[in-house]
Amino acid sequence: MGNICRSPTAEAVFRHYVENAGLAGHILIDSAGTHDYHIGDAPDLRAQRAAQQRGYDMSGLRGRQVEEGDFHRFDYVLAMDSANLAILQRLAPPGCDAQVRLFLEYARHHAEREVPDPYYGGAQGFERVLDMVEDAAQGLLQHIRQQHFI
Repeated sequence: MGNICRSPTAEAVFRHYVENAGLAGHILIDSAGTHDYHIGDAPDLRAQRAAQQRGYDMSGLRGRQVEEGDFHRFDYVLAMDSANLAILQRLAPPGCDAQVRLFLEYARHHAEREVPDPYYGGAQGFERVLDMVEDAAQGLLQHIRQQHFI
């Protein structure tokens, strides 16, 4: 939504997994929000603290809004919840090849399909987001390796 909690957390976690797999030169990763609330802002400090405790660095990330070029630049444009998915589906230009889906479709251990927004809650919400994102990021990496033979 605003690109300061869930999406940058997913970007940092997925980037970490991709780098550890030696695939950083093969997979382009970025996060963006569907709204213009926090363009240029660093991720929420609570998200940064929770991520850092698990070894993920979000300090260099800055909020940006999704743009039409993203649907051509990326193979996957993933949403954290169904409301943002609907917005992305409306923004996707005709003929784009990007798969516009929910991020948690790649989760292997979480039955939920939406990552809850922790913005208005406490630290526990950010931990829950990290648990869900780690699961989905592992599944997404496995999917990409199988689908794209890398």
